[in-house]
Amino acid sequence: MFKRLFVTGAAIGAASAWAGFVAARTIWRQWGIEPAEQTIALPGDDLVPAAGAVETRGIDIAAPPSAVWPWLVQMGYGRAGWYSYDGLDIDKPSLDRIVPELQSIEVGNVMPTHPGGGFVVKVVEPEHALVVYNDRATVEAQAATSRGASGGGIEAASPNVRVTGAYLDRAVPGEFEASWAFVIEPTATGTRLVERFRARMEPPKRPSGQPFSIPGFAFSLLGFGVFVMVRRQMLGIRDRAEGRPIRPSILFRTARPMGRAAIRPA
Repeated sequence: MFKRLFVTGAAIGAASAWAGFVAARTIWRQWGIEPAEQTIALPGDDLVPAAGAVETRGIDIAAPPSAVWPWLVQMGYGRAGWYSYDGLDIDKPSLDRIVPELQSIEVGNVMPTHPGGGFVVKVVEPEHALVVYNDRATVEAQAATSRGASGGGIEAASPNVRVTGAYLDRAVPGEFEASWAFVIEPTATGTRLVERFRARMEPPKRPSGQPFSIPGFAFSLLGFGVFVMVRRQMLGIRDRAEGRPIRPSILFRTARPMGRAAIRPA
């Protein structure tokens, strides 16, 4: 989920030590990636053509694409979760099973990140590519619609989701757009999963029309936090596809149910 991704990233990043930060930045932006994969074109790259940040990560999975794809399709708040540090971005542990009712996904659907909003699905290539997108205009439109719905919106979520949702406007002010791609390819030993995050952010403007200055280290910290969450997610997808035992996240501290939030039309 876009808000959770940025906000939990900022929270984790802010708590990280600065020592060795610059040297480590290249590692987390290219975790698990071969040199040739760093610049290879992937589905969804054109959604944010002028991206100021591009991060590509990869992992090998000892299972065929047909065993990996269902875990991607059912991601989302109120669905299977995000397979990461659940206590930071959803209301209960991510699922450790495939749910047939959650296996339908189409371009234009919304993959929920909280009650009333989420990523817009832009690319669906079964057993190959799933790409979602979000920007400031979409977030604000979803929030407006959610406020008008009875019993909906971020207010219906648990405290951890409400707090991180409210924090987004402070953590990432101004205009933004981002694409998040999951691409899988068959290999001799199973599947190669490559995840790419492309983002463009513009700081808000002062009354004079001049943009506010946002320290570069703030975005670096935020990027490190995103890496922590996404790395855990990719390992979670691998473990589920390979049939490994799944242990609940040590950061999960609430037993409140997520409820039901099926992927819905935009």
